[in-house]
Amino acid sequence: MQTQIWTSFISGCMLGATAGFSPGPLLTLVIRETLSGGVRAGMRVASAPLLTDFPIIALCVFALSAVAGSSGVLGVVSLMGSAFILFLAWETWQAKPLAMDHAPARSRSLAKGVVTNLLSPHPYLFWVTVGAPILVQGWRADPLAPVLFLAGFYLLLVGSKLGVAALVGRSRSFLAGSTYRLLLRGLALTLAFFALLFLRDGLHLLSGGGI
Repeated sequence: MQTQIWTSFISGCMLGATAGFSPGPLLTLVIRETLSGGVRAGMRVASAPLLTDFPIIALCVFALSAVAGSSGVLGVVSLMGSAFILFLAWETWQAKPLAMDHAPARSRSLAKGVVTNLLSPHPYLFWVTVGAPILVQGWRADPLAPVLFLAGFYLLLVGSKLGVAALVGRSRSFLAGSTYRLLLRGLALTLAFFALLFLRDGLHLLSGGGI
């Protein structure tokens, strides 16, 4: 049980860091708001997932729990999760340096972050195909496992974006430099590893293996 708990926490941290540092609409807005309104504005945008994600998580977990007795359905979901994570890995590997231009508006940065995150398809796809299966399976092993997964995920998801805002506030060269590109390559490889795990689980479930 202890192994499952800490595995959930570490998985949450790794996936959270990948989501936090990988280029996307929310990270772009963090950078733009930091450049135009200062570090605090960027940090307000970075905190947006804490306000938007939990209704999405609850809905996805509820829907998956309703079919949790079907190995075939869970197998298909795991294969979809593998494909989505592999797409994110490719997208992260191919990512180019983000633009460092100034945004014209400076106010209501948190509201912009909330709207951007709600309209982005990535949170929905992630929680439907990846996050919810991890939470449901973790709950069966130990009720503390999904709690630690969420703690690790949001600690690194929000923390990494807060870090980006702080770094951009100090120096604009980080996101255009080799260190950031190497970080993205490492995160892409981590995602590829998770894609293989989900592929293994999906094939196991479709072959009649236990849940």
